[in-house]
Amino acid sequence: MSKITMQDIADALHISRITVWKVFNNKSGVSEALKKQILDKAEEMGYTKRISDMPDSASDSCSSVQQESVTVSVVVARPESSAFWMKIIHQIAKELDAQEINLMYTYLPSTIPSDYTLPNILTGNALHGIIVLNVYDSTLLSLLNQLPLPKVFLDYTPPLPTNTLSGDLILLEGRSKIYEITKKLIVSGIEDIGFIGDTEYAITNQQRYEGFLDAMNEYSLNVEHEHCLTKRIGIYTYEEEITNFLQNNKNLPKAYVCVSDFVAHFVLKYLTKHKYRVPEDIIITGFDGNAEYPEITGRLTTVEVETTALGSRLTNQLLYRISHPTAPTAVIYVNTQIVQGESALL
Repeated sequence: MSKITMQDIADALHISRITVWKVFNNKSGVSEALKKQILDKAEEMGYTKRISDMPDSASDSCSSVQQESVTVSVVVARPESSAFWMKIIHQIAKELDAQEINLMYTYLPSTIPSDYTLPNILTGNALHGIIVLNVYDSTLLSLLNQLPLPKVFLDYTPPLPTNTLSGDLILLEGRSKIYEITKKLIVSGIEDIGFIGDTEYAITNQQRYEGFLDAMNEYSLNVEHEHCLTKRIGIYTYEEEITNFLQNNKNLPKAYVCVSDFVAHFVLKYLTKHKYRVPEDIIITGFDGNAEYPEITGRLTTVEVETTALGSRLTNQLLYRISHPTAPTAVIYVNTQIVQGESALL
């Protein structure tokens, strides 16, 4: 007869494994009635490994249960991820450590061949859930989405319908903020505005562009497409492609709304090199509040993302999903705030 595991107990009661784990590790969040059911079922099934620090009430029902660890993984493409992403991951690690849950890092390639298969750590039985960060390859996301694991995604790619997700999706709210920035530029008298950002890269990029279009359409302004770079941009060729785009514009607009601070810092680099003054000649705005680029830190009008709060939100959502595997999946928007810098006096 095979050894009885926590998963066997969970399956027998039609609950999640982490709920069983909480009881056997003396964690909060489980009602007394359910706790008794779990302990009784464990005894009935012969789950008889020893636990030393079980509370007395639990020991009465099942005096010989062993602690088992829970492990989740942060799944990341591009291991050279920026400080922005690492701050989020650091907070996830802190939150899980406080819950005595193990964290594993799984690095995936940013692009994959047609015969690619996910690593064994993701397809085996070692993990209890995953948080997917900075993965923007549609095929890779589809493979991850097929895993029978509780999962939370931070952002997604436009070609994949969100209603096909088998996990929760957390998005940074950007459409209204970019709308607000663009509207303030228009109200201040600036109507010749361009947008730079790969709208095929991520849903949030697409939504930020939609916010830009919302404001332009509200004021019946033409979107000059020669001033907008929204096509696919290579992961490692951003500076080259943005530079070529700007060089090929005979008359630059009065302002550029950029999809991210990452994009904005390349735009500023080009403008500075070619003797444009910011904001006197051309206004620039960004998104993320990323302090990684010294040439724009403190100068850029941007939309700040609270990475600590975001890391906590991702962790708590995964723990909820693990504890409630059959609950309807959710799309959750996290609010952001505009931060004024000298690059655009709104």
